[in-house]
Formats: sequence, C-alpha cells, structure tokens
Amino acid sequence: MGNHHFAVLVHKQADKYENREALRYRDYDVNQWKSVTWREVSNTVHLAANALVTLGVKEEENIGIFSQNKPECLYADFAGHANRAVSIPLYATSSAAQAQYIIDDAQIRFLFVGEQYQYDTAFSVLGICPSLEKLILFDRKIQKHERDTTSIYFDEFLQMGEGLPHAAVVAERTGRASMDDLANILYTSGTTGEPKGVLLHHSTYEEIIRIHDIRLTEMTDKDVSMSFLPLTHVFERAWTYYCLHKGVVVCLNLKPAEIASTIKEVRPTLMCSVPRFWEKVYAGVNEKIASEKGIKKSLMLDAIRVGKTHNLDYVRLGKRPPLMLHLKYKFYEKTIYALLKKTIGIENGNFFPVAGAAVPDEICEFVHAVGINMIVGYGLTESCATVSCFVNPGFEIGSVGTIMPDVQVKIGENDEILLRGKTITKGYYKKAEATAEAIDKEGWFHTGDAGYIKDNQLFLTERIKDLFKTSNGKYVSPQALETKLSVDRYIDQIAIIADQRKFVSALIIPQYDLLKAFADENGISYASLEELLQHPRIISMMKERIDTLQQQFAHYEQVKRFTLLPEPFSMARGELTNTLKIKRSALNKNYAEVIDKMYEEKK
Repeated sequence: MGNHHFAVLVHKQADKYENREALRYRDYDVNQWKSVTWREVSNTVHLAANALVTLGVKEEENIGIFSQNKPECLYADFAGHANRAVSIPLYATSSAAQAQYIIDDAQIRFLFVGEQYQYDTAFSVLGICPSLEKLILFDRKIQKHERDTTSIYFDEFLQMGEGLPHAAVVAERTGRASMDDLANILYTSGTTGEPKGVLLHHSTYEEIIRIHDIRLTEMTDKDVSMSFLPLTHVFERAWTYYCLHKGVVVCLNLKPAEIASTIKEVRPTLMCSVPRFWEKVYAGVNEKIASEKGIKKSLMLDAIRVGKTHNLDYVRLGKRPPLMLHLKYKFYEKTIYALLKKTIGIENGNFFPVAGAAVPDEICEFVHAVGINMIVGYGLTESCATVSCFVNPGFEIGSVGTIMPDVQVKIGENDEILLRGKTITKGYYKKAEATAEAIDKEGWFHTGDAGYIKDNQLFLTERIKDLFKTSNGKYVSPQALETKLSVDRYIDQIAIIADQRKFVSALIIPQYDLLKAFADENGISYASLEELLQHPRIISMMKERIDTLQQQFAHYEQVKRFTLLPEPFSMARGELTNTLKIKRSALNKNYAEVIDKMYEEKK
C-alpha cells in the first residue's frame, strides 16, 4: 500500500501540510465560506473511522452516501476507506425507487444523507429495504419523522468515535488495505435499463493519479478547485481525489443552481464542468454582443476574431504569432478578455477540464479564443474518467484530445472505441452477464462509442446504440444534430426524433426569456406561453435559425419539423438521467401525441 491509497491519503497530507487549508464550503447559516485545514480533515476522518467500527461496519462492507457535495461526504468516504469498506455514492436527486434499487442491490446497512430531501427519500424506503438499518444525517436542520427512532445526526455519529476507542481495529484494517481492494461502486444512471454498479478498485485510482501526474504538469498545490459537479459523478469524484493528492484546495459547491454566484465568490483556478456550463457562457456573450451597437460591438467582435487567429491558428499549433497580431491580442487580453473572465469569476484560471458530452466546435473555438484554457476530455465511469484530453499545444478542435499515457485504445468493429488498461473497471457488481458482454476475452472494454484515432488524438463520431434508422433506411446520429443545434442562443434543450420515422423531427425547450424579449421587440402579442410558442413568426424565426445551423448535414439528416415545448425536460418525469442525459424512451412515451402530430400528413 502506497501513499496514494485512500485509507491513508488525507493523513499523509495532514502530516505534510498541517494547518494549511484543505477544504472550503459555504456555511449558509452565516452566508460565508469556511475553511477546513488538513489537520482538521484528518482528525475528523479518524473520529468517523472509529464511529463506523462502533456501528459495526465490517471490512469490505458497502456503505452509502446520499448527499449534495459537502465536506461530510469526504469524511464518511475516507473513514470507509480506512476500514477497507466500500463507499457507494447516490445522486442527491435520486428518487425513492432509484435509492431503493441501489440500497437493495448493494445491501447497504448504513446510509449517510445530506439534506431534508435525501432524508425524506431515504426514510420512505427504510421500512422496505431489508438491509437498511440506520440513516446518518449530515445536516442538523433536517426534521426527523416522528416515527424515526433509529436515525442519528452526524455530530452524534462523530461522538461515537471520540477518544478513538477502536484505534487499534482501524489501524489493523488500514494495515491490511491493499490496492486490490474495492474503493467504490458507482452506479450508472443509464438511459436504458436498470443501473449497473461499476467496480472501481484502489489500483484503478492509483493508476489514474499516476497518469494525470504525467499529463497535468501545470497543476500545483497552489491551485483552488471548485467542486461543482456531483461527487457521485466519476468525473468529479476522480478529479477531487486527484486534487486532494496534489494538495489543491477543494471548494465544495452545495447548491448546483447557484454555481454562477458561488464561482464568483471562490474565483477558482480549476473547475470540472460539462459543456452546458460553457454553452451558457457562450450564449451570454452572444446576447451581450447582439445588444451592443457601434464601436463597442465592433471591438467585441474583433476581439473574438483576433483571439481565434492568435490562439487557434498560431499558439495551438506551437507557432509564434506575428508581432502586430500578438500586440493586438495582448491589448484585448487586458481589456475585453479580462472583463469577460472577471464577470464569470475565472480571472485566476489555470485550466478547466470539460467532459460528459460532446463540446460543440463553436464553443471550443470561442473559449480558447478569449484565452480560457479549456481541456476537453473523454471518459466513462467504466474507465474511471479520463481516457483522453487536450494537450496544449497541438490539440485538434473536434477531437476529445490525446490518449492518456498507458491507456490502450483501439478501434473495433463498427468503428467502436475499445479500451484496455489499469484504469478500466474489472466489471459490474453482481452482473456477470453484463460484464462478459462489455469486456471481451482479450480484456477489451467495449464503450459503445464510435470514433477514430488520428495522430494519437481521439475523435468521437456517434453513440453506436443511439444511431437512429429512419423508415427510409437512412442512419442518423442524434447527438451530432443535438450538439450542433444546442449552440443556438434560443435553444435550451433539444431532443432529436427519427427512429423508424419518415424524417427527422425535434422536441425543443427554448430559452423562454429570450423568446419573450424577441416577441416584445417585434410587436408579437400573446396571451400565454403556449400561444407564444405556436405563433407563426416565432416558428418561422426558429426554423430559419435551425436551417442555418444544420446546413452541413445531409438532407435526410436535417430536422424537418419541430415542436417548442412549454416545460423543460424533467428528472421527476423520468425524462433525464441524474447526469442530465436525455432518456429517449421516456420522451417517446411522455410526448407520444406531440411526436405523432409532427408526422401527420399536412393537408
């Protein structure tokens, strides 16, 4: 067992950094960010590890953590690792049925819960999950149910470890810890079928840390990372472990909806995100440019043009920009780019990893043009996140970056991307058949993603299982269309419909505020949102924008009809996964009448 093993990681770091800041979180009671030192983290993990023994947690037992991002999530996590237990995170937005499935499948006895929603959801299944014995509540403000006689608050849990009554037991277990131990089971939310528990061992994380040390040489213990995505998501979880390994300050964002304000309070140097975050930034900038006139508008447009030429045509390729271009870029760097970064809250930025979905080329070009170091990457839960990521200079727009050191990638049948190596899962929890289907006899994991490799850079083309076949026998990639069209500032969410249909159509959640503003500016009157969304001038305007964006697609791939919906897609209605991916089967069911109407013959 090395220093990377999570049974000892925080304690080794506490010995190194002592009273230096390790974590930061927003205390909403006093509306302030509070710091936690490495020594405090270590001491709390020692208490929690002893408390787990008091509860009766055994080695290799599964413990659950059902919460938004909080310091307590990490305390419980590392306390579990110290006891050679396996921590299983549940998405904070999980429904009772989703929570019940994971609790039953993993036979969880002890479940840590974050806030009132998670408590209410967990308590509702307490009596029907045979294994579940006790809930441990992170938030003291949680109102316990009158029938609840077993749950305890986290401070009461820590009191069970005071004086470290089981220090010898914990030390023995930590001493037996090995890289072959299972660290986490991460349940994929899945767009089809029941969730699968992905097995991630300590050896997997050890290798992820090693290869990131090789790749991310610009990252140091002076960095500050905003933990924005759920710690349940492999991207954020593996990244947070890596940040702790590097001695980076991890700032835990409790409320995802408030990221626009919390990022300005923290002003991080690092932050993992999905493309949607940057799409909103791009849309906001375009909206700002559209509202400007005269010299100010000209300067903003010129700044983006200069940035693209400077950073993409020269710096990206390792070339030296011409002097006049460079001087102009430096001027914009100190003015327009600096103002943009400060407005977002990333003026201290080092780099910003992005993954989880395809990044539209326009977004990637814009972000790099204004001097933001976005590192686009590709990975899956089964690959413990990163398979490839941008390397600067030399990255290609449209790629998902250079393949990580010692990760084996090859292209199989139907252009499927196959993976092999120490970062790849050993399989799915209690699902031998699914494991055998995903990992072939030569050890190659079949991703289900199609793509190609050029100059050691990986390019994605489509999700093989998601390819639609029209009734005319033509194949359509919905992700490619959705990625292209989602950059439009009037489109918030979009779902392509085409499978076994005569032509391609789309369900669109528009940016309601922008549509209303358009209506006001153009004298369009309406009595309700529904009436506005069906107004001929709105439909005409949206069709014109869609047609402009989809010109590069073959005629049979283009959206012929679309419907603007008055309500966003919803997790509550089963239309989105916990990672906000579209569940096409649910959309097809929930909007069956709307979809059928788009395919009615026009009279």
